[in-house]
Amino acid sequence: MYLILAAAEVQQDSALVFSAKQLSHEGYFTMGLLTIVSLLSWSVIISKAIQLAKARRVTAKFFAAWKASSDPMEIARSGKEFDGAPAYEVYRAAAEEVDNQLSSHPLLVRGEKRISSSSFDLVRSALASAAGAEAMNLEKGMIVLTTAVAGGPFIGLLGTVFGVMETFAGIAVKQSASITAMAPGVAGALLNTVYGLLVAIPAMFAYNFQVTTIRGLTNELDNFVAELEVAFGHRYGDNRAIAEEISDAVETRFIRLQDAVNAQKQLITAVAAPKA
Repeated sequence: MYLILAAAEVQQDSALVFSAKQLSHEGYFTMGLLTIVSLLSWSVIISKAIQLAKARRVTAKFFAAWKASSDPMEIARSGKEFDGAPAYEVYRAAAEEVDNQLSSHPLLVRGEKRISSSSFDLVRSALASAAGAEAMNLEKGMIVLTTAVAGGPFIGLLGTVFGVMETFAGIAVKQSASITAMAPGVAGALLNTVYGLLVAIPAMFAYNFQVTTIRGLTNELDNFVAELEVAFGHRYGDNRAIAEEISDAVETRFIRLQDAVNAQKQLITAVAAPKA
């Protein structure tokens, strides 16, 4: 009679509903913890999807403007902005440093302002720092997805172990080892494992897709950093040959010495002149 009533009750509810009714206190705690992990995971999945979609879209526009420009500083001086594009953020940092060096430490080469080799190291440093910051920004939050993928099933398994342990403890107390006595507790315990897998599987697919996109953007960014360094160095760096640099330095030094000698002669003449 009891078997018939139990079977009828199971038929009225689905497997998930029936299992949920059999959850222990530890099972509810595990389900709550998995729910928190799931909410964090989905918040990262959605926000990262929006960020990466915008990055790809705006980066394409920025690269089109970059290829159409004739001067490396043209985009910065025109005031155009491409917020959300990692490559643009790197370009802006480098352009600001180049403009700063041209303004504060210019090197005149054939009447044009250039950046000395030592000062250009600061431009390289700005490029490397900006590229690293943008790479970190792209990867921000991905640790939540890896945690959900790796930890979700184990958290669910922990709840299952607790549920099975409690089921066997109840059987020992009642001294009844029938399927009817074991089935409800085991069903409730297994629900934790199912829920853990439901948390981990979407996070796994999202992580694989998004990390591939991030790697593509990062590789693209590394290539652009090298291109930027060459472009700024060619246009604003000191590209003179060593012999030419030595010749210009000697000529500049000679002119300064000549000016100093002339100034000294004028001073001596002024001192030696008879007072009126």
